[in-house]
Amino acid sequence: MTLLPHIAGRVFDAPLLIARAKLDTILGVLVPRLRGESLPFGAKPVTRDYEVENGIAIIPVVGTLVRRTIGLEAQSGLMSYGLIAERLDAALQDNAVKAILLDIDSPGGEAGGVFDLADKIFSARKVKPIWAIANDEAFSAAYAIAAAADRIYLSRTGGVGSIGVIAVHLDQSVAEADAGLKYTAIYAGEHKNDLSPHEPLSDPARAQLQTEVDRVYSLFTETVARMRGLELAAIKETEAALYFGEQSMAAGLADRIGTMGDALSDLTKKIARPPILTSQTLKRKETPMTENTQPAEDMDPDMESIPDLTALKADLKKEATTEAMAYVAEVTELCQLAGVSDKAAAFITKAVPAAEVRKALLETRAAQADATAIAGQIPANTNPTTNAEPKIDTAAIYAARNKKGK
Repeated sequence: MTLLPHIAGRVFDAPLLIARAKLDTILGVLVPRLRGESLPFGAKPVTRDYEVENGIAIIPVVGTLVRRTIGLEAQSGLMSYGLIAERLDAALQDNAVKAILLDIDSPGGEAGGVFDLADKIFSARKVKPIWAIANDEAFSAAYAIAAAADRIYLSRTGGVGSIGVIAVHLDQSVAEADAGLKYTAIYAGEHKNDLSPHEPLSDPARAQLQTEVDRVYSLFTETVARMRGLELAAIKETEAALYFGEQSMAAGLADRIGTMGDALSDLTKKIARPPILTSQTLKRKETPMTENTQPAEDMDPDMESIPDLTALKADLKKEATTEAMAYVAEVTELCQLAGVSDKAAAFITKAVPAAEVRKALLETRAAQADATAIAGQIPANTNPTTNAEPKIDTAAIYAARNKKGK
C-alpha cells in the first residue's frame, strides 16, 4: 500500500504517451486499490540481457514504458527507459554486435524520459545500424522509440501510431463525501492546490493541464517528424490514430511489412556488405566528383531515360561503401512499395536522401484523388528516338552521398 500514492502521482494529472485501452486497464487495477483493497506484489523478475543473433543484438521494448520501475514489473509488465538505454549502451560497446534490432511490443507509457531515449537511439545510428520492428504494437511512447530507428518493420497484425498525449484527473470528492470524509487544503500560492483529487477540477487547473498536454504533444510530433523525415503537418494530421498494415506505410510511419525473421535476415545482409571505402581510395578515381543538389521535388518524374537498376547495383557493388549500398537498397524498396520501381534510379543518380525520397512519394500519393496507397505511376517512354542511357558516375554518387551525410 505504501507505493500507491507514488503510483497514483505518476498516472493522474500527468501527460501520458499511452494507448487509451491500456490506460483504462491500468485505471481499472489502480482505482479500486485506492479505495483500500490490497495490491499483491510478486517477486521482481530476473532482468535478461539482449540476445545476439548473427551479430545483431535484439533489445526488447515490451510492456508499459516508465521512467523507472518500482517493483511492479510482475504485475503490470513495466519496462523502464533507463533499462532500455543501458542495454543500448552495452550493445554499442559490444564488439560482437554489428547492428541492433529493437523488438517492440508496447502500448506506450510515461512521457518523462522517452524523448531523451529517442534522441539517444537516433544519435547511436551513427555508430551501428539500428532497426525496429512493431511486433505487434508500437503505439505512442513506443512509437517515439521506433521512429528513432533507421528502419521500421511491421508484423502483419502489428500497429503503429497513436502519436498523441492524454492526461486524466481523478475527482474523488463525491465518493469521499459519501464516506463522510472532507479534505481541507491550506496553501500559499494560487495554483498550489490545482489538480487536487479531493475536489472538482477548476477551470484554471484544467487550462494548466491542457497547456502541459499541448506542450508535450508538440514535442512528440516534432520528434517523430524529424526522425522519420516527414512534414510536421502530416504527423499532426494522424490525430493520434492507430495505423495497421499498408496504412502504416502509406502514412510514412513504417517501411516494410515483415516478420522478426524478415527483419533479422535483411539486417544480416546489410551488415555483411563490403567494408567502407576510404577517402584516399575515392580520390584515386579518375572520374572527378561532382554534386547534384537538385531537390527531389524539382525532379522531372517523366525522365526520358531511366538507368537500368540491375546494372547500377552491380556497378556500385564493386566499389561501394556499406552506407552507399544500404542507400541504394532503401531507395529501391521505397519506390517498389510506392509502385514506381522505375523511378528509383533517378533518385539514386541524383543522390537524393532517403527521407526526401519518402517525402516526394508521399506527396505524389496525396495529389491523387482516388489513391488508397502510395502508387504513383510513371508514364513509359514512348519517344522512339531516345534510346541512349545516361552514364552513371558512381564516384559522383558517393561524393554527393558523403557530403549530404556530413
